[in-house]
Order: sequence, then structure tokens, then C-alpha cells
Amino acid sequence: MKTVKVYGPGCKRCETTAMLVQEVATKLGIAVDVEKITDPKAIAMAGVLATPGIAINGKLVHAGGLPDATKLESWLTC
Repeated sequence: MKTVKVYGPGCKRCETTAMLVQEVATKLGIAVDVEKITDPKAIAMAGVLATPGIAINGKLVHAGGLPDATKLESWLTC
């Protein structure tokens, strides 16, 4: 199982990002635990300068704007 953290204040883009992560993981047959991080201190500590941010298994892979589904697939399969 992969641990995915979505960093953001809880805005529409952040919610959409969390749903997209779940949809892509389901499509690929990959089990994920998606956690939404909304605490500003935790977001800053993770090094996220623009939201939404995505970390997979502790590695920050994306920050700022909605992620591309193709890139998300490659991040989840690594």
C-alpha cells in the first residue's frame, strides 16, 4: 500500500487532487491511503510552496495546480 499525502488548505483544487489520486490508483489496481494535510505548519514543513502538493511514500512529487493524470500514474507505479 502506498501512502499519499495531499497538502492544501482544503480548497476545491485540493479536494479534486485527492479524488484524482484515488481514481488513478483504483484504475491501476494500486492500494493507496490518501491523507489530506490542511495544517499550514505541516504544509510548510513538507516543503510545499504552492498547493495542492502531493507526497507519495514521503517523497514530494508535485506542488501547485492540478496534477496531470499521466504523471500521477507514473508517480504511483514507481
